[in-house]
Amino acid sequence: MSTDARLAVRKTYKLFIGGAFPRSESGRSYIVNDAKGRFLANASQASRKDVRDAVTAARKAAGGWAGRTPYNRGQILYRVAEMLEGRRAQFADELRAAGLGKAAAAAEVDAAVDRWVWYAGWADKLGAVLGSANPVAGPFFNFSTPEPTGVVGIVAPDSPLLGLVSVVAPAIVSGNACVVVASEPAPLPAITLAEVLATSDLPGGVVNVLTGRRDELAPWLASHMDVNALDLAGVRDEDVRGLEEAAAENLKRVFRPTGDDWSREPGTARMTAFLETKTVWHPVGV
Repeated sequence: MSTDARLAVRKTYKLFIGGAFPRSESGRSYIVNDAKGRFLANASQASRKDVRDAVTAARKAAGGWAGRTPYNRGQILYRVAEMLEGRRAQFADELRAAGLGKAAAAAEVDAAVDRWVWYAGWADKLGAVLGSANPVAGPFFNFSTPEPTGVVGIVAPDSPLLGLVSVVAPAIVSGNACVVVASEPAPLPAITLAEVLATSDLPGGVVNVLTGRRDELAPWLASHMDVNALDLAGVRDEDVRGLEEAAAENLKRVFRPTGDDWSREPGTARMTAFLETKTVWHPVGV
């Protein structure tokens, strides 16, 4: 048989939950086309049950991830950046399939790697910058220190790599775990990022990636009682209010971006949005 006549492998990509790649429990999938309408692959269409499983995996991983030293978290995230760069060509091809030109796709991959490195560098600096020793009137020490809020639900923007990195990295660098609803029309870079994370030193469950219908998954994520915070980066303006009302049921922290805020230079807003401040009193001399 001639090699020119070989059949293409029609891929069906799976979800990323708890460090593994399960199929959707619903058995559903949807077709992902390139910018010209040509078939690229099938992607799993996650369900409400998959959201629950992903939140359970994130909750299980959150304590151990938060308990690691900031230095160790930073080193793990640096390793992820190295692996991202190692797959530069694959990411660029996927971005070109999503409609970017050759130069624009290469520039986005480079920007995404640089941004991941930037956030990784904050891992062992957050405590020093955001913590404080507070003056008090009495024989006490009073310290304020930042701590992760827990499980963060993220609706990723449709910029399938830079946007994804811009919302995932700041959430996990401080010790949170997250459940991410990937870009619906262009999920392949998110799946490739999941493959990077699965083969890095990042513990399973710290990042969980769901593909499928954003309108179906986001409400269940917003109303889930074991999710502590919500990033609405990829949500349409007209859908924000309903998700905020659902999130209010257990007083979730909600980060409501203004326009394409993720596309600008990285800042500390997303990291601080998902941190709690613990204040401790300690007697002098004890």
